[in-house]
Amino acid sequence: MNQDIKVVKRDGSKESIDMEKIHRVVHWASQDLDGVSVSQVEINAQLAFFDGIKTEDIHETIIKSAADLISSDSPDYQYLAARLAIFHLRKKAFQSFTPPALFDHVSKLTDMGIYDNDILNKYTKAEFKELNSHIDHWRDMNFSYAAVKQLEGKYLVQNRVTGEIYESPQLLYMLVGMCLFQDYIKDSRMKFVKSFYDSTSKFKISLPTPIMAGVRTPTRQFSSCVLIESDDDLDSISAASGAIVKYVSQRAGIGINGGRIRGLGSPIRGGEATHTGCIPFFKHFHTAVKSCSQGGVRGGAATLFYPLWHLEVEGLLVLKNNAGTDENRIRHLDYGVQFNGLMYQRFLDDKDITLFSPNDVPGLYSAFFVDQNEFKSLYEKYEKDKTIRKTSIKARDLFAKFMKERANTGRIYLQNVDHCNTHSAFDAKQAPIRQSNLCMEITLPTKPLYSVQDENGEVALCTLSAVNLGALESLDELENITEIIVRALDSLLDYQDYPLKAAELSSKNRRTLGIGVTNLAYYLAKNGVKYSDGSGNELVHKTFEALQYYSLKASNKLAQELGPCPLFSETNYANNVMPVDNYKKDIDAFCNTQLMLDWNALRKDIKATGLRNSTLTALMPCESSSQISNSTNGIEPPRGFVSIKQSKDGILKQVVPEYEKLRNQYELLWDIKDNEGYLQLCAIMQKFVDQSISTNTHYDPSQYDGSKVPMKLFLMDLLKAYKYGIKTLYYHNTRDGATDEQNTNKPSELATAGDPGDDDCEDGVCKL
Repeated sequence: MNQDIKVVKRDGSKESIDMEKIHRVVHWASQDLDGVSVSQVEINAQLAFFDGIKTEDIHETIIKSAADLISSDSPDYQYLAARLAIFHLRKKAFQSFTPPALFDHVSKLTDMGIYDNDILNKYTKAEFKELNSHIDHWRDMNFSYAAVKQLEGKYLVQNRVTGEIYESPQLLYMLVGMCLFQDYIKDSRMKFVKSFYDSTSKFKISLPTPIMAGVRTPTRQFSSCVLIESDDDLDSISAASGAIVKYVSQRAGIGINGGRIRGLGSPIRGGEATHTGCIPFFKHFHTAVKSCSQGGVRGGAATLFYPLWHLEVEGLLVLKNNAGTDENRIRHLDYGVQFNGLMYQRFLDDKDITLFSPNDVPGLYSAFFVDQNEFKSLYEKYEKDKTIRKTSIKARDLFAKFMKERANTGRIYLQNVDHCNTHSAFDAKQAPIRQSNLCMEITLPTKPLYSVQDENGEVALCTLSAVNLGALESLDELENITEIIVRALDSLLDYQDYPLKAAELSSKNRRTLGIGVTNLAYYLAKNGVKYSDGSGNELVHKTFEALQYYSLKASNKLAQELGPCPLFSETNYANNVMPVDNYKKDIDAFCNTQLMLDWNALRKDIKATGLRNSTLTALMPCESSSQISNSTNGIEPPRGFVSIKQSKDGILKQVVPEYEKLRNQYELLWDIKDNEGYLQLCAIMQKFVDQSISTNTHYDPSQYDGSKVPMKLFLMDLLKAYKYGIKTLYYHNTRDGATDEQNTNKPSELATAGDPGDDDCEDGVCKL
């Protein structure tokens, strides 16, 4: 019957369907794969064929037929579908399965205005030829189906109006390397371009969305995370809003510090008027965040920060709550509530927390970040001062209000500002940390802007990348991998453009980087250790010691060549203080592993020649980029052996690495009974990481009486995280009872049900 079906070719002509040709393509794609049936793919596809079907639709139907068969029992269908998709992608991009020569390809796309002119100008034809011979296009066959669809949807350069795709993945990896190392001297740059290409195309290094999608195009803004601070001043609020608009339009995720803004009812101009409080100005920031679409899909995303002791805190905590009216809610921002040791002590002592408007208590807001002893002294002084407007609330009631909103929305985050400043890359007296970013892993100094042109303010940017732990054969590999990442990201700081001068000055003076990791769950599984029982603690200690050590070593090596960053003197590294010198010693109770590397020699080198970069590490979520390398997300346990994620192309199924071999070694999220083991691992990582970690918590109501998690458990986990030195808490995950293999897309299925607009950090691009 199928022989009677007529196919419409690209030129409009018709011919009988050629089932043998289809068979040859599917058979080719099935080579070396286990447990896949060519005939099953063909039979399923044939059921959807019809007379007059287009050639392109035949390809799509076969691909979908293979993708529909992906399961934990037959994981290799994800590679069969991927190979068919790559075949189809190349036909669309090049009208041939064989990609064009690198020089010809770049020349054509540069003429079309798609690629940056510098690529042709900086490299000779001989270098193009040498790099072309180094490209291994067969590495495209190592992608999973979800990876290919992610590449097609987000990363490969294309016309988003017509859907035309102009390149293939290996060209992407090579061209990103060529752009980032273009200003290296010719002898060394070829070496680094090749090393970068090999490390990324073999999935050793995972790149964030801005770099994957943007480097090689004329648009040059690739920082993933932007931190913007506002003062309690109309000019500053307007400038912060303007800065938000500029960076949202460039696809960056935003962190906003609005904690200085005075409380409702504060006198203005000597009592001539009363202040409208935080909410109208937070709404102003919200409008700025949503003013520009990202990728033509929807508005940007931001997390807004304020202190727990703010006079308006009870009204601010419920801003994301589904109850209430639009006048007193701002549901499409996320919020970072700032705690410190005194707040926890008031909780433990069952005392009150006194709430102030920051403008009424001189010096208190500054001391909150810079000096905890001074903060305590001022706080207690102002509590006794009867002339100062204030209100009190029982600490345990306020903590419970915070935890209730965190549990109900999943998107009220926590920042321990004292840990962010006492265990920091920066000297808090010179460069205090007053906020984090969209995804709660960046801790960098900021200063309020007073105009968009202000050069004295400080907008902090962080440029990210991640090491795929699952691809490592040995920790010794980290020395080479971190050098490639540090050099590439440091070059990007000079390569990219800056919408704001305050951002450019900050970036070039501090040169902050954030190297993270992905695929930790697979890494633990293949090493036979767990999240939950402490067996992974020693491995994680050794791994993150190596990550930080070799990252610092690479930055020091770069400083010897190019000089340290101009504001190196404002770092703790300049004072010979390393992260391992001021970590919370409570960690030693569950991990007393000794340091393995020569930190004394590294200290001497850093003291002698400094660091090129003020920060080196930050552990980000990695949700998007983990699909490219077929990795488990960041540091998170998987929810199921098969993750199923929604995309514009439909449902994408992805099986955890080496499922058949390691299925009994993996720990799934909802099989882990509590947060203790995970928090221990995060604490061990934080011992070395000089910024912060997107640390999540998880709870399964079905495990408790009445299917309700006790508030006491929530609060104990908050205290535990603080005790272990954890700087930030990101998502609060609540199991909603759905089958995990049917929905693993959202960090908190239950929590985000009322907030469909900003369902993950990916929109802000800080999700690698």
